[in-house]
Amino acid sequence: MTPKLVIFDCDGVLVDTEPMTDQIISANLERFGLSIAPHEVHRMFAGGTIEGVGIEATRLGATLPDTWVADIYVEIFAALRKGVPVIAGVIDLIRALDRAGIKRAIASNGPVPKMEISLAPSGLFDLFAGRIYSGHDHGPKPSPDMLRKIISDHGVTPEESVMIDDMPAGFLAAKAAGVRCFGYVADGDPSRIGDTGATPVTHMDQIAATLGVS
Repeated sequence: MTPKLVIFDCDGVLVDTEPMTDQIISANLERFGLSIAPHEVHRMFAGGTIEGVGIEATRLGATLPDTWVADIYVEIFAALRKGVPVIAGVIDLIRALDRAGIKRAIASNGPVPKMEISLAPSGLFDLFAGRIYSGHDHGPKPSPDMLRKIISDHGVTPEESVMIDDMPAGFLAAKAAGVRCFGYVADGDPSRIGDTGATPVTHMDQIAATLGVS
């Protein structure tokens, strides 16, 4: 069934910010007594929140200042302003959705200012203006609350909606909300999808073809 609404995650689905962010977090935590390689940062924290990183890092032995969350965001934002790559095929998918009259929105665990910095250079922030939702405001994934808010705001049902995410938190949020989900696994490894019910895809073209908008 062709949906009436497609909900996109941001990092790893619209823009490829995660490798850079993983490196920044790894180097930062090293300064506070916790050594975690960038690939381990990704495995442990991708799809979560910076607050969650701080909590777990403290539990693992890092001595973080009270201002750590704000400080790490300063580092991340500075790097994002230098530009990040757009995920292959995502602009074409958005254009195809527009031609088909399908609504779109963003559901990200990251804060809106971070999304503006990472999405504005490519024009993606303007393409989603007024339809950008953050877990900081509506509850982070894997809670389904943010997806339910988006679905309600757009006047559709869960059955008429589709989610595109690249992390278990998003897959689980979609499952809990009763929303069909595509699991974007560009590396070709669907193992992180597990039993969440998400459909693995490795390119945005596959989503367009499945939805009948290519």
